[in-house]
Amino acid sequence: MRQGIVVSDKPDKTVVVRVDIARRHKRYHKILRSSITLHVHDESNDAHAGDTVRVQECRPMSRTKRWRLLEVLERAK
Repeated sequence: MRQGIVVSDKPDKTVVVRVDIARRHKRYHKILRSSITLHVHDESNDAHAGDTVRVQECRPMSRTKRWRLLEVLERAK
């Protein structure tokens, strides 16, 4: 399970979610920030851009979709 912010909701039944990752460098202990984008299956077109969502890994739905939407945690203002 991952938590992220919806970047795009243009495709039908699909949202693009950005997951931010902050980790510490092993030797220098500086915090390194990176992000990944996931294509998430949204059956009911419930999530919109800016929403905070929770997603779960699942079987491949298409060439790029391997995640499905569990819930919308917070709506965009």
